[in-house]
Amino acid sequence: MMMSGIQGQPLEVTVVSCSKLKDTEWISRQDPYVCIEYASTKFRTRTCTDGGKNPVFQEKFILPLIEGLREINVVVWNSNTVSFDDFIGTGKVQLHKVLSQGFDDSSWPLQTKTGRHAGEVKLILHYTNANANAKVNHQKPGSSSHTPYTAMPTPAVPSYNHVPSYYPQQPHSNYHHPTTPAVAYPQPPPYPASHNPSSYPPSSTYPYPQSVSSPYPPPSSSSPYPSSVPSPYPPTSSSSPSPYPPPHSYPPSSAYPPPSYPPPAGYPPNTGFYPPPPY
Repeated sequence: MMMSGIQGQPLEVTVVSCSKLKDTEWISRQDPYVCIEYASTKFRTRTCTDGGKNPVFQEKFILPLIEGLREINVVVWNSNTVSFDDFIGTGKVQLHKVLSQGFDDSSWPLQTKTGRHAGEVKLILHYTNANANAKVNHQKPGSSSHTPYTAMPTPAVPSYNHVPSYYPQQPHSNYHHPTTPAVAYPQPPPYPASHNPSSYPPSSTYPYPQSVSSPYPPPSSSSPYPSSVPSPYPPTSSSSPSPYPPPHSYPPSSAYPPPSYPPPAGYPPNTGFYPPPPY
């Protein structure tokens, strides 16, 4: 707990007694007394005559507190009537407990100048404003243990009926896009309809080659093969095979004398084939 605002506040110090003091007398009993030093403030108890090692004092003093000073020096002496007083021991009393709790009745050790144990002194410390300081520290704003709570504003909850758009809406523009996009290359002509075979390919675009004169004689009209199939070489007639070679390849019959009729008996009859088949 913080101990603030103690400047000038009264602190009650009661010197109760001493115990197991170092004895500085050889023949008689010593006469101890206690001195209290707090900054520039000094107090002295009465002399406990023949107090010896366990003197009793029961004396109370009021010390004005100083901010930042948290200890009291205690010195015990032996009183002499002829010579200087004898030093018995000294000790330091811490004030943290009494300033925080308001009360302390501990015994504090004493030491000689060489650091040896010289007994104990019992004090009762009382600080009446400890509870008041505790309340002030408890109510003081900005305290680390009691920080005032500031309510945070309630964030606005969006309506669930409205679905936020995750993409920003494009601003409306007065520019009208063309209905037909620009084409960098000319479009190919459409294909002809499949139900009209006569239009593919067009006769004007892809003309068929003209008929070329064939070195072979044209087939006979009575040929059993279609005209699109090439005729056999040489072409045959439906009545009888044509002689080989064709008759038009020889000179006309007018160049030769007409045969005699009837033919000679030794000439075999004309079978219609040339040369005649073997026998």
